[in-house]
Amino acid sequence: MDTLIFDCDGVLVDSEAIAEGTLVALIGEWLPDLDIDAELSQALGMTTANILAHLQGLSMHRLPPAATERVDDTIEARLALELQAIPGVAAAIEAIDLPKAVVSNSRRRRVLASLATTGLALRLDGAPIFTAEQVARPKPDPALYRLAAATLGVAPARCLVVEDSVSGVTAAHAAGMTVIGFTGASHIQPGQAERLAAAGAWRVIAHMQELPALVGVARQSGCPPHHLSQARHDS
Repeated sequence: MDTLIFDCDGVLVDSEAIAEGTLVALIGEWLPDLDIDAELSQALGMTTANILAHLQGLSMHRLPPAATERVDDTIEARLALELQAIPGVAAAIEAIDLPKAVVSNSRRRRVLASLATTGLALRLDGAPIFTAEQVARPKPDPALYRLAAATLGVAPARCLVVEDSVSGVTAAHAAGMTVIGFTGASHIQPGQAERLAAAGAWRVIAHMQELPALVGVARQSGCPPHHLSQARHDS
């Protein structure tokens, strides 16, 4: 393996519970006929715009003007006050001596702010960042991961990715990368390890302390783990 790629929300920073709480409050006001909690569980890892489009399609009501910007601005205001890094991720980053990158479905300014707020920007030391604005079709489409590999000059089969959502695992796996699923963020629901494995994750971990050793296993493998026929999930 030549490059380690992290998703941001739910992998580097514990932001998804904050984002979901904000969405539940706003969508409950705007689209009151929906079971927001149930619907959001199916949309984890999608962009805000795609989540809102999906929810509006299920409702008899219409979203207000500039709904996407209002949601993102509200989430980012909360993140600035409440956001924490995923436990153990800073130590994992320092322990793994591979070039690193970040690939996120969030807008770039949110990723930059999240990494700065949690101090992870210093740990990542200028690692390239790729965000949803750079492609026409973000995750679960593989375009963003393919763009990252091409820009970094690395073959997709030599990239190892850490993702927390089915959308993200689907995107990275379709791009030809090996994916480690992560279930240690505060928003994760029961059964997520099985869902990530079914989407194509090679292994699934619940704690960032497990990541350095698993990266070592991937690097020592005689063939890219992406091509193994059966994913295994650990807890």
